[in-house]
Amino acid sequence: MMNTQQSTTKPRVNMLRDNFSRDNIMLVVILAIIALVMSLFVLAPLVTMLQKSVLDSQGKYVGLANFAEYFSSPALWLSLQNTAFIGMIVTLCVGLLAFGYAYALTRSCMPLKGLFTVLGSAPILAPSLLPAISLIYLFGNQGVGKELLMGHSIYGPIGIAIGLIFWTFPHAVMILTTSLKTSDARLYESARALNTSPIKTFFIVTLPAAKYGLLSALIVVFTLVVCDFGVPKVIGGQYNVLATDIFKQVVGQQNFSMGAVTSVILLLPALLAFVADRWVQKKQQGLFDSRSVAYVPEASKLRDGICFAFCSLVSLAIVVVIGMAIYGSLVTFWPWNLTLSLNNYNFAEFSAYGWAPYFNSLQLASLVAVIGTVVIFIGAYSINKGRSLGPLRSLLQMLAIVPMAVPGMVLGLGYIFFFNHHANPLSVLYGTMAILVINTIIHYYTVGHMTALTALKQLPAEVEAISASIKIPQYKVFLKVTVPVCMPAILEIAVYLFVNAMTTTSAIVFLYATETMPASVSVLNMDDAGQTGPAAAMAVMILITAAGVKLAHVGAGQLIDRHTQAWRRR
Repeated sequence: MMNTQQSTTKPRVNMLRDNFSRDNIMLVVILAIIALVMSLFVLAPLVTMLQKSVLDSQGKYVGLANFAEYFSSPALWLSLQNTAFIGMIVTLCVGLLAFGYAYALTRSCMPLKGLFTVLGSAPILAPSLLPAISLIYLFGNQGVGKELLMGHSIYGPIGIAIGLIFWTFPHAVMILTTSLKTSDARLYESARALNTSPIKTFFIVTLPAAKYGLLSALIVVFTLVVCDFGVPKVIGGQYNVLATDIFKQVVGQQNFSMGAVTSVILLLPALLAFVADRWVQKKQQGLFDSRSVAYVPEASKLRDGICFAFCSLVSLAIVVVIGMAIYGSLVTFWPWNLTLSLNNYNFAEFSAYGWAPYFNSLQLASLVAVIGTVVIFIGAYSINKGRSLGPLRSLLQMLAIVPMAVPGMVLGLGYIFFFNHHANPLSVLYGTMAILVINTIIHYYTVGHMTALTALKQLPAEVEAISASIKIPQYKVFLKVTVPVCMPAILEIAVYLFVNAMTTTSAIVFLYATETMPASVSVLNMDDAGQTGPAAAMAVMILITAAGVKLAHVGAGQLIDRHTQAWRRR
């Protein structure tokens, strides 16, 4: 009887030991930290902002009175209409241009594809302020090509639309290129066998296969447009949109309640676009399986010539915008003294901060890249590969998607309300580099998280199963197998975070202090002060830095492939 009791006790002890193993303890700690981070730096600021929208300037609850006041104001109501109008115009234009560009890259045999790929992605390396400044040099009151506008002013909807088309174009191209790359050649062979014309084949084969990628690209572009602050601020003139209204309400009028109301209204189209994008991705089905045959385009002089001409025109426009910004930064005093010099890069002559904002941005981007990559990848691994706590991991997966639906201006304003409060012990973070790092990581968390998940899902499930069966600690599998195999994705996340931390404006425009001003905000301030040349110079420095990091990424990627990805090659 005693032996029986001891034999039943031992399995229970072993079970308890397994339940409280080192892996489970580490998983609990990591998931608890992620939950705390999401609660403090995502949910709490948003809840605080929503509370602020129903309070008056004295902090008294007024219900929906602030919203009634907002919609009763003709000027504020007009901003909402302007935002919707610009969003639709830019989305339509970018959709057509990006689809044609991506189609030419993936479905033609035109020459110089590599060059067009690089030029098509170049705008993503620049802050959104750069195209706005360049357009002032091109079509402003003293612009070299102002006559081309036939009497219309670039300061308003025309300038905003052109600037945002330039800035959002590469985002759509990346999505559509991925969508158009995977096509089944058997469908096209069937179309040829049925004597279907190329135009009809495009509408019954190509377009349906890419429709969800196209919809996703349009949704992403619309979200970026309605949430962008830089382009409307620099070149918008008197044409107000929601993003600039938030800035004017908070910085100009110190009307935080109305700023919160505007933020809630700006949050709605972003949330609707986010929900629509989730629906599109769920509806999208894999059209390429193990039996499919990869489509390889055949040479066609007419099609390839048209594609080459189209990509050349688009690339020329991109080069002109970037080139004009670089040229303007080298002109001594536009338009009176066109002598080329580096005088505009002597920032100490034009701003009391000198070069400090640029080095602040380097510090910010480096910290965001290192800390953000570690946090995002470990968090994604724990959520995706954890061996227990399934409900908690599912909840955190939902929370990890939330930042994508929150515009940068809204997140930044929420941080003001939550962290700039004397009763909050975390108020010590306000005005420091730490809060800029945290805000930027949170702002771009979702894209990094999804990138990490994509890489982790490519790992064979047998790796985790075998390691669990032979009782190898999961952290060893993570360090010796997962990290080396996923190193290209880890590097991609780090570069993505670095580049966006260098170029972002909207999320941090409310949070910097005198000693932590980033370069993108310095561009904004110098442009406000009428110092367009130095503003262009600082924007060019951001572009050069981001481009240098991308070039280093290419070299490092090839080195990593040789040392960690040999298993992919037969």
